[in-house]
Amino acid sequence: MGRTASSLSIKLCNFASLDPVLKARGIVGMRGAANDDKVLWKEFHERYAVLGPESEQYLHDLLSADPDTEVDLLETDAIRFERRGAPSGPTEVTARVAVRRGQQFFRQTVLSAYGVRCCVTGIAVPGLLVASHIKPWRDFPTERLNPCNGLCLSKLQDAAFDAGLISLDNSFRVMLSSQLKRYFPHPALEQNFVPYEGERIRLPEKLAEPSPEFLRYHRERVFLG
Repeated sequence: MGRTASSLSIKLCNFASLDPVLKARGIVGMRGAANDDKVLWKEFHERYAVLGPESEQYLHDLLSADPDTEVDLLETDAIRFERRGAPSGPTEVTARVAVRRGQQFFRQTVLSAYGVRCCVTGIAVPGLLVASHIKPWRDFPTERLNPCNGLCLSKLQDAAFDAGLISLDNSFRVMLSSQLKRYFPHPALEQNFVPYEGERIRLPEKLAEPSPEFLRYHRERVFLG
């Protein structure tokens, strides 16, 4: 990259000073952000659907020469390489790899923003966490990589969220649907859901606070009530 570790750290602190989520929490970062930093920040957030996967590709190529391997930086002080099955044919290879890089960008961004911890349960095992879409992936292609369309959830909570069995109110508090409660009493279900009903989720540390508009869509169109 042509930068020392300390220079890169300062550059990241400059970007932190532009993060509205950090600003709202009184974290100002470095005050030396140049105009170029501001332009780059603005461009990235206006074009994250294109630049996000591109940045993920650069990171991948920096750490791995295998196009069928995903690079995961979510483990503490470790880099994990996960082999994926190779698609057949050059067109399919290009398309599949581009989609995977986008998905990996979304996952890394959302999980990192939430401190690699389920925002409902606090589970902090990367292999058990999902970058869950608030507005469904299949129906909203323009929001697929929007970090504000993501929640870091454990796999069980993710499945319940996708199925409309749980949602979040306009204060980010967990709601349980009547459809889920039909299965009570059930010790395992109650242990995994009842303690969190009415509790506020852990909001992300940076960048990706969930969109109230997207959550309203989930409550009105997905949640089973």
